[in-house]
Amino acid sequence: MEFDNAIIGAGAAGMMCAAHLEGRTLLVDHAKAAGEKIRISGGGRCNFTNLYTDPQAFISTNPHFVKSALARYTQWDFIALVEAHGIAWHEKTLGQLFCDNSAKDIIAMLGSLIKDREVNMHLNSSISDVKKLNDNFTFTLQTADKTHKVTAKNLIISTGGKSIPKMGATGFAYDIAQQFGLPVTDTQPALVPFTFPDGRFAEISGVAVPSRVHADGPVFEEALLFTHRGLSGPAILQASSYWTEGTPISLDIVPSDMYEALRSQRQEAGRRNFTNELARHLPSRLVEHLSGVFDLTGNLADWSDKRLSALMDDLRDWQLTPNGTEGYRTAEVTLGGIDTDALNARTMASKDHPNLYFIGEAVDVTGWLGGYNFQWAWSSAMAAASALNAAK
Repeated sequence: MEFDNAIIGAGAAGMMCAAHLEGRTLLVDHAKAAGEKIRISGGGRCNFTNLYTDPQAFISTNPHFVKSALARYTQWDFIALVEAHGIAWHEKTLGQLFCDNSAKDIIAMLGSLIKDREVNMHLNSSISDVKKLNDNFTFTLQTADKTHKVTAKNLIISTGGKSIPKMGATGFAYDIAQQFGLPVTDTQPALVPFTFPDGRFAEISGVAVPSRVHADGPVFEEALLFTHRGLSGPAILQASSYWTEGTPISLDIVPSDMYEALRSQRQEAGRRNFTNELARHLPSRLVEHLSGVFDLTGNLADWSDKRLSALMDDLRDWQLTPNGTEGYRTAEVTLGGIDTDALNARTMASKDHPNLYFIGEAVDVTGWLGGYNFQWAWSSAMAAASALNAAK
């Protein structure tokens, strides 16, 4: 079996690359179906990009690396592709775009584009014994019923990171990178809930509040959810990508008008219990929990401006130290990956092995929650496909 291109990994990046490559292409995945992460994403509707995609929404050891690919294949380009295939979409919040119908529409779109190309797809298959022989790559392809020896001029690795192992995620891309001398940065689960010991928030599991959360990074203003295991919700998932084990995170759960509202209530209802009045602004179960953390005793009339202000400060910077995260089991992405210093930012090719490419989540590029990681998959895939087509 001889090919111009061999793509390992039929997820978002792999399918996008195969859909736009010229020449004879092999696309391999060990899953039973292509695009499985697309299928389950966004509650089954796929948050396929973000209107506000910008390099600042990506984490990498080299923050400049993403600029070229994102500029040359933008969110607007992917939106145009989606619309050209008649897929209806809507903005949910904060620029997040979802399919009106189903994530399967995106998979079907990529599948139809792949059918228009010279792509030989093998699912439920694996590869081994990858070697470079002269100017080509060789490897063994094991399909359901046969073993093949494959030769390909170009090898594109798009097998993602370690997140969601129940869907088959492995460190395969990192193994190939290291085999060919490309460094791999430290990796850890990202966009993942935090855990706390001893059921810290079990009594208020299910309570959600608007919040502003940060670890060692930007402040994310979205919902926060208390769980049996700890903390979750969009704001928490975002902050997790910037968190270092053993360090605290900061929660701000104060509604913008709460201080002035409590001062006004003091004039009208000073004899009422303070916690009852606070529960007009925060969920009552949360207030009950907070009464075990902060001194909330007394009637509202007992609370001077100074005491009120001090509580507001405490609740605007509630410092909590997780004992960990839920790990790769529930992490949406992997932080870290193949060191971008070893890759060409315009082509995604290895600097030392010009016909070896790495695209998508396998690379040390991690986007924010909200469609950014899919956009990186599309953009990095198109960078590789464009470079390969130009080199033919």
